[in-house]
Amino acid sequence: ASLRIQIYCLKYPKLRPSFLTDKAMESAIKYINKKFPNIDFRGNIQHLTSIQRQKSEVLAATASYYDSFLDVIEFRVIAINFDFTKNYLDLIITYTSVIVTLSRIDDKKALVGMFNCAHEMSNGSSDPSYPRLGQMFVEYEHPWKKLTEEFGPHTRSVTAALVSLNMVYPRRNLPAEQWRSAQLLSLLSAPAAMLEPACCNTVSLPSRHLLYLSLAEGERERKGGIGFLLCHTSLNTNQASQELWKMALRSGLYLTLTRDEVLNIHKVSEDLFDCFKGYSKRIADIKECREHALVNSGAMHRERRHFLRGALKELFKVLEDEPGLLGPKALFVFMALSFSRDEVLWLVRHSENMPKIKTPDDYIDNQMAELLFYMEKLRGLMKKYNHVVQRYHVQYLAQFDALVLNDTIQNIYVCPEEESVLMSSFVSNLSALSVKQVENKEEFDFRALRLDWLRLQAYTSVNKAPLPIKDYTDLAKVMNMIQFHTRMVDSVEELLQETSEVSILCFYPRVFEKMFCQSSEEMTMKRYLMAFPLVCTHFSQCGHPICPEEVKAMEKRSLRLCVTFLEQIAKLTSTVVLEICAEQCNLNDQLQPKHCAETISAARHRKQKKPVPKKGEVQKEKPGAESLRKDRSVVTNVDKMHLMLTELCTCFSLCSDFIVFDHIIVPTEFLLSHLEIRLSEIIVRMANYNQTTQEIARPSDLLTKLRAYTASLHSLSGYINVDVTRLVKSVLLQQTQPLDSRGGPTMTTLYTNWYLESLLRQASNSLIVHCPTMHCFVNQTTDNDPSFRAEEFSDISELQALAELIGPYGLKFLSENLMWHITSQISELKKLVIENMDVLVQMKNNFDKPEEMANLKKRLTGGENVLKRMTIIGVILSFRSMAQDCLKDVMILLKHCPYLMGPIECLRDFISPEDDIKVTLSIFELASAAGYTCDIDPTLVTAIANMQTDNTSVDEEYKLSCLLLAYIAVSLPTLALDPNSLYSREHGGHNNNIHCLATAINQLAAAMFTVQNKNIAQQLKEFLLMASSTLLQLGQNVERMESKNRESIYLLLHMIVEESPFLSQDMLESCFPYVLLRNAYREVYRSFIVTLG
Repeated sequence: ASLRIQIYCLKYPKLRPSFLTDKAMESAIKYINKKFPNIDFRGNIQHLTSIQRQKSEVLAATASYYDSFLDVIEFRVIAINFDFTKNYLDLIITYTSVIVTLSRIDDKKALVGMFNCAHEMSNGSSDPSYPRLGQMFVEYEHPWKKLTEEFGPHTRSVTAALVSLNMVYPRRNLPAEQWRSAQLLSLLSAPAAMLEPACCNTVSLPSRHLLYLSLAEGERERKGGIGFLLCHTSLNTNQASQELWKMALRSGLYLTLTRDEVLNIHKVSEDLFDCFKGYSKRIADIKECREHALVNSGAMHRERRHFLRGALKELFKVLEDEPGLLGPKALFVFMALSFSRDEVLWLVRHSENMPKIKTPDDYIDNQMAELLFYMEKLRGLMKKYNHVVQRYHVQYLAQFDALVLNDTIQNIYVCPEEESVLMSSFVSNLSALSVKQVENKEEFDFRALRLDWLRLQAYTSVNKAPLPIKDYTDLAKVMNMIQFHTRMVDSVEELLQETSEVSILCFYPRVFEKMFCQSSEEMTMKRYLMAFPLVCTHFSQCGHPICPEEVKAMEKRSLRLCVTFLEQIAKLTSTVVLEICAEQCNLNDQLQPKHCAETISAARHRKQKKPVPKKGEVQKEKPGAESLRKDRSVVTNVDKMHLMLTELCTCFSLCSDFIVFDHIIVPTEFLLSHLEIRLSEIIVRMANYNQTTQEIARPSDLLTKLRAYTASLHSLSGYINVDVTRLVKSVLLQQTQPLDSRGGPTMTTLYTNWYLESLLRQASNSLIVHCPTMHCFVNQTTDNDPSFRAEEFSDISELQALAELIGPYGLKFLSENLMWHITSQISELKKLVIENMDVLVQMKNNFDKPEEMANLKKRLTGGENVLKRMTIIGVILSFRSMAQDCLKDVMILLKHCPYLMGPIECLRDFISPEDDIKVTLSIFELASAAGYTCDIDPTLVTAIANMQTDNTSVDEEYKLSCLLLAYIAVSLPTLALDPNSLYSREHGGHNNNIHCLATAINQLAAAMFTVQNKNIAQQLKEFLLMASSTLLQLGQNVERMESKNRESIYLLLHMIVEESPFLSQDMLESCFPYVLLRNAYREVYRSFIVTLG
């Protein structure tokens, strides 16, 4: 077998040396192929210069191929040394397969010729074996004719061996109707005999293996078809040979040589017999058999597969329920596996080479998954209950077989000494067995006993043997039964491999994938689909150490097929799961309060006369109407999806994990991976973000849908053992990051972009107003309809939903993006301060001198710009503060880590800015991440510290910060000129968002002076003095336009002090009369119209 694999590997381009396709070698290869085997290596050196230049590389690369061809010669020499039937036939068929496969290798002459050429150039002489190898290539140019000549002298022995298959072949070649009528493989057909040990007459065949099990249909056809080609003369003289030959030809059209190398037996036979005289009848027989195979074999094998599906299912169900029956009925399992394997192999090789017939459906099986599934189930059952099989057969060997064998030996009249010693050792070894050995988990090894039995056959099968085996058939029957029973004890795995491995599918990937696709389209087959990836575990058993390159290629192909199947199963399952989730989400959406307006309206007007419904108008169904059933036979779409989900999830129960070429495969992980990807895509899709129109779903709506999805997803745990909680946590955690695991956008990114580009951008232009009273943003009243209602996206419930969706990580990302916009504004503010630095220095030093301040103010430029930018910063910080508060209010962290929140709050309250600033900022960062408000914003401090300062010193930065506060203070009176600066009691702020200046001034000053390690309270106190002075000067201008919204601006000063942790009302009253504030509040509230009930 290893030689056959070795020669097979030489045929494929991927495993051949690369220099065969090298253009530099082209002329040398053509010359060698033309002159082979008589190549003049010295006279025509110009043709072989390329080999001369690379002789060492050529010699090394072709050495292994050359040795493989030499192995074929050695194989030919020992072909007459085997005597036993099966081994002899195996040897003949293997030899023939090697020779035929060798004849199909296109580059064999080039490889051998190049090796010998390089050998002669390196060593000065040709390789000694080269003439024999060249002669073999020439002789076997047309292999079949040469093979028939070689086997002519062996016709008698080969024919005798082939005719012995008459005991096995007809029984294995029965149609499904006869199998069904005989109730083959059924344990329930004879309940009374259920505990009796299964046996078969074919165990009497003197072969090394149990022919009934190990002789696959393909092997039988190969032996019959190829064997009779080699000794074709017996077909004209031996009727039994002719019948067996016809039976083999009628079974199918193609025979397997090696793996996916097939032989069209009818064509080869016809071409060969055309060369001989007197074979016209045999040619007619071939045509008749071919026509019979075309018409009948496809349907016959289809019916066999149909029968085996039911038989294997019944056998598995019985044995699963009563595993103790595996002892007496183990043979049934191996027979079932062997029959099933035969049908799989037949279909595979004929599907790949499907003939042109009227009924191609016979070669298509969309129910192959079920057959493979129960084959795997039976294999698993045998492995799981191996100890049961061992225990039964150890007792059988010791308490029955040993006694029967002893009685049989006693009935032998003449027994030579050597044979007597062997048989006595059989009895003594079997009698010594006990159940305790099984209970103690001792390892059994009966290979020596089986080898002795083979030796005894050799002694008793030769001519004129003192103890001829043919005269003592009872001995052969007993010993072959013992041989089978010993294999049940020590080599169940090996027997399973012989009877059920279908590794041939590795070499027919197209057919294998097609079978999977056909099965996956059938509803009833979905529960069996896991059999396809599990079959890939067989592929590691068909490799051979003699060809490691092929093993690597098979490993890649096996893993590719396995992963492809699992991906498809996972895709089907995840699609159904998410369709069910989508349906449940739609049903849940119908229960939302926003959909009850029609119902409320109808209830209010119930007493009124109902309007006549319009023609064709369909009344809207109430939620829950889909659950009303008048007939149980009515199946809804959801019912179908649940049924499909049940079928798909059942297939995952076949096994929790399996190994393919040392790779541990866990099928459920593929499902979780698919669900993770799809769920992430669905969440982003449900956000419904449109960058062009700047539309997005409300956070509360998305959260409701997401909760419906997760609730429905958790029902998956009832179908299959998967950790749905881990899946949901993984997906939602990814959604709190800027990008998911595949680099795609997340809802964190979408909502961050939307709030920045839509809500805050319009708020910066005063189209949207921050409303402290209602803790939200609201739209300004304008002539144009707004694209969205700001309060629907910024009220407490929406921001709580946003905080729950994107979590602390998402809010951190949102804060970082907000900080980028703030630092951009700070950079512009610094430029304005630098432009007016001289004026600002003078104003700061003379703020208590009204005349000088009036003159300096005329020289000051950009005051409105400064306030506008500070307002933008205030709006951004106000929004961030609202979002942070909702993170704490929604109690997300309190639910996940309730014992952590208390200590965090205590730390925040305990620490003070006067302590070590690094420690303070670390604690503030922790508290800020938990949603707590801090005196100093650590995120803003970090953003300002990271700003590019063009190598300015700390003192210069400090000076700019002080002048910025002065700039703001002296510019405050200009706000009175803006008609939108009017304070609104309804909103609790100003219509142009200047009330956000309070937040901006306090947080920006605290952050800047923290970075510069200066006293925050001192600087804010100076700002308060300067602002109070300028606003008091505003009060003196009674008749000027500046005083129009004077009271509203006064309130701004009060807001700054109220929001500051560093300023107090006492400080304010010391520099700004409280009576002015009281009068200002009375003035602004006087214009507010109060409406009651």
